[in-house]
Amino acid sequence: MDRRTARDRFRRTGCRRGSGLIADEKDDLRAVSRTCAVTREVLPVEDLIRFVRAPDGNVVPDIKRRLPGRGVWVGARAERVAEAVKKRVFSRGFKDQVTVRPDLAEEVDLLLERAALDMLSMANKAGKVVSGYGKVETALNRGEALIVLHARDGAEDGRRKIAQVARRAGKDGGSVAVIEPFVSGQMDLALGRENVIHAALLAAPVSDAFLARTNELARYRNDEPGRPAETDVE
Repeated sequence: MDRRTARDRFRRTGCRRGSGLIADEKDDLRAVSRTCAVTREVLPVEDLIRFVRAPDGNVVPDIKRRLPGRGVWVGARAERVAEAVKKRVFSRGFKDQVTVRPDLAEEVDLLLERAALDMLSMANKAGKVVSGYGKVETALNRGEALIVLHARDGAEDGRRKIAQVARRAGKDGGSVAVIEPFVSGQMDLALGRENVIHAALLAAPVSDAFLARTNELARYRNDEPGRPAETDVE
């Protein structure tokens, strides 16, 4: 699969964002709600994925809602995007011939995942990430951890032990989100370390932004968003 971003494709085809946007395009970029082209529901833009038509006719996802052009909006769920492809929603929405990749839903998933991993890397560069069982446990006991991040392919025993510590931290007045969106190799690359199985993000705006990105990814995949530690099973 070609994993180049929508912005990369716009650069290749020569479309540049500038001051020449027409009024309805400006309104589209500033919108707080839009209609899902599949269900016809009016939803907040945070619950939708925006798609634009590139100059070469390709439909590209605009997950940051910044690319120029008229947008077609689809509910931010993998099944909705797949349905839009199957029902040829984009041709009707753009009122023009377009090229739609059959794996568009998977491409959106990759972009959302990349956005979350990029935010994890930013949090790490800001000094707001610790990794390793001992450091995660210490951050939890000190009440410093906002998020506990487990690798999906990590051992169940380690997750269970950290969950117990996180649960105690939650009962002491904190609210710790527990999430498992990535495998160890992805966490290794984002954090520049090897064999990362457990990590914790410390309270900071960049950590809040990371949690928002991972929750967007979870909703798209129809997974459970980050859950407070106090809701874990005893």
